[in-house]
Amino acid sequence: MERYASRIGTLLLLITTMFLVGFSKPDDTRKATWIWQAERIETESEQLIDFSKKNRINVMYLHMDMTIPEASYRRFLKQAGQAGVEVHGLAGHPLWALREYRDKMMKLTEWVSAYNQHSAADERFKGLHLDVEPYVLPDWGDDQPSIIRSWTANMSDWLNAVKSRSDLELSVDMPVWFDSITVPDAQETSLSEWIIRRFDHVTLMAYRQQIEGGNGILELVQNEIEIADRVGTPIWIGVNTKPMKEAHTTFYDAGVQAMESVLNQVQERLRHHTSFTGVAIHDYRYWNHMLERDGEPGDPPGPEPDPVPDPKPDPKPDPNPNPGEITVPLPPPIDRTGTIIGTYVWQAELAINQPDDIIAFAKEKGINFLYVRLDLQQPFEAYREFVKKAHDAGIEMHAMGGHPGWALTENRQRISKLVDYVKRYNRAVAPEERFYGIHLDVEPYVLPQWRSDKDEVILQWVDNMAFFVESTKSDSQLETSVDLAVWLDRTFIPGKSELSVSEWMIGRMDYVTLMAFRNMAGGSNGIVAVVKQEMQMADRLGKRLVVTVEMKESFEGAHVSFYEKGAEEMLKQLDKLPEMLADHHSYTGYAVHAYDYWKEAKP
Repeated sequence: MERYASRIGTLLLLITTMFLVGFSKPDDTRKATWIWQAERIETESEQLIDFSKKNRINVMYLHMDMTIPEASYRRFLKQAGQAGVEVHGLAGHPLWALREYRDKMMKLTEWVSAYNQHSAADERFKGLHLDVEPYVLPDWGDDQPSIIRSWTANMSDWLNAVKSRSDLELSVDMPVWFDSITVPDAQETSLSEWIIRRFDHVTLMAYRQQIEGGNGILELVQNEIEIADRVGTPIWIGVNTKPMKEAHTTFYDAGVQAMESVLNQVQERLRHHTSFTGVAIHDYRYWNHMLERDGEPGDPPGPEPDPVPDPKPDPKPDPNPNPGEITVPLPPPIDRTGTIIGTYVWQAELAINQPDDIIAFAKEKGINFLYVRLDLQQPFEAYREFVKKAHDAGIEMHAMGGHPGWALTENRQRISKLVDYVKRYNRAVAPEERFYGIHLDVEPYVLPQWRSDKDEVILQWVDNMAFFVESTKSDSQLETSVDLAVWLDRTFIPGKSELSVSEWMIGRMDYVTLMAFRNMAGGSNGIVAVVKQEMQMADRLGKRLVVTVEMKESFEGAHVSFYEKGAEEMLKQLDKLPEMLADHHSYTGYAVHAYDYWKEAKP
């Protein structure tokens, strides 16, 4: 009897304890953010890690850009893991909902699978995160059932493919109104439930400022939370910090403290749901901007982290004791007959690991000019063999770098690092191993600041490009060049209404590469037509121009790229340029963007 009494007493104690502390889960709520600009892992990896620590982030959705060297991902993922942060690869495009774009999703799977296979355990992606959003497609309103059919089919194929070859955690962004849409041929199932049942976790885009009310976060996520509770799928609640026309959909104006207050309430109100797992803030760029603007909640901002030191590869370059004198040697000149035929190698890893493949392709296509993106974390030794083989094959090689943010004064040191690296490299290596010049691809018109304060961005951009030329030419004869959009002849320097950005760039650089992204030489909107103004400027200024065309698939219209027409038609159109541009002595040749797209192009 005493034994039973003891058991009853223990049971009563447990029940009492449960009522006292509640039935809530332990405080293990997770916190995530999206990082869409993958190049940040190369330029500000320490800042990203510090930001994660300071804001208690333990999951990053990091955009996967296959042009970034795998070595950069390995370094960053290892750093993140050491800081207790899981990194999930982020990718997606509205067109991925269409059946004809299924292979794009599969290509991503293959890349991640190969990357993880060749990486150490602490350098691997822990998951894959999709952001597709097909409802922005123009046909969504008229043909929603058809798009949903193709999208669910694509997702099923993708999920099966990934799960068959890995144990990656698979997740997806989902709007909160998918519970009002049924899946065709399965009318009893909402699109929300279809997705929640199949993914390892779902991040709800609950983009609202308030937590209560009919249009508040709690009301909007209620159905999805109940479905997830029932089927056992973890749910994350996402909020937005990006500036939006609909102010109630973002915390950008409300500020950091308001957002933190709402997120704390979300966690408190949803903690009893078994599916509620964490919160996510979209995205790092705007969240960080808010913190810089508003300050840390309850704590003054700390000092900026020290910059990452430059690499110190061997052999050491000769010192430059006399600034202003030409102390950076050039390679021997190449006796090139005919015009420039060039291409871009954006993946530094290809230059390091597959130089023979690139050289063989260049010989096959008659390429005599290469822009090669450099990974500045690599020792000089990584590039010497490739540059020499190119020189021996009669190919001029120019070091390349760039990012839209390089237009801003705050990122001028990025330009300086590239220039300094190339100069030190040329001083350190043999003559046939040297670069001929430095090429920048800086396209600030994709920055949000371009829309909000274009004049200021342009002023900072031209200042940075002037710095690029001056710092390069201070003690070298390295050539300076940039990529230039053809429509910038209609964009003018603030305060100089007669001077376009195009004319300024052409006048300042040794030569300019015009992004004449069209798939025909002639016609009112063809290559020759869109470069006409720039050709006239360059003729007048005595400068050289290279015309670049696109082989990468474009979502801006088929006329922008040769992706659909193929390599043979591209070369046919490019062969017309010398005759069609014969009156312009500034025309120097053409380049194709980019090596990997050209290599895989349709015949």
